[in-house]
Amino acid sequence: MQRREALKNVAFLLGSAVSATTLSIVLDGCKPGTGKKTGDLFTEDQNKLVDEIADTIIPTTSTPGAKAAGVGSFVTMMVKECYPENVQNDFLKGLDDVDSRSKKAFSKTFTALSAEQRNQVLKALADDTIQQKKDDKGKETKDKSKKAADKSKYEAKVYFFQLIRELTLLGYFTSEIGAKQALAYVAIPGRYDGCTDLKPGQKAWAM
Repeated sequence: MQRREALKNVAFLLGSAVSATTLSIVLDGCKPGTGKKTGDLFTEDQNKLVDEIADTIIPTTSTPGAKAAGVGSFVTMMVKECYPENVQNDFLKGLDDVDSRSKKAFSKTFTALSAEQRNQVLKALADDTIQQKKDDKGKETKDKSKKAADKSKYEAKVYFFQLIRELTLLGYFTSEIGAKQALAYVAIPGRYDGCTDLKPGQKAWAM
């Protein structure tokens, strides 16, 4: 199975965890020239920050976490190669916001925080994202006529936390570690069962 097909399957598996923007990118495939930035989009410090955020979202437990699966590199590659410039800019602002929140709460950058402190920062960011999405939805509902008249203004908004979370999930569950250790993996599956009950504690099947 090619990586694009695996990504498409996992996108459907995760359902609402994947935004319309990312789902369309996965289904359409990355197209040359989609990302407008040239050269290195992320600094070394930003790459490390993405690694640590991803590893906080999927930490090492009984199975290796996101960092062990190389998810950070997947996330930065996807943002640089597959998303338009406005999303790239918002993603970079989101990384700055994570560090700003960390410094405000604990007087340290995110990468210098303990695991518990990192969880607190991301939990607050997740809560704020949920509220922001509700507020934005209310504004759009209020102004339906303008939405119809100017569709470009109301393109699906990409929220930093939602984007990094869904790319972390996509990257992890399509990695060898995610498929073989976090999920139940069968290299050569047999028949297809569309609806199979899982026993208590049984892992979901890898795509």
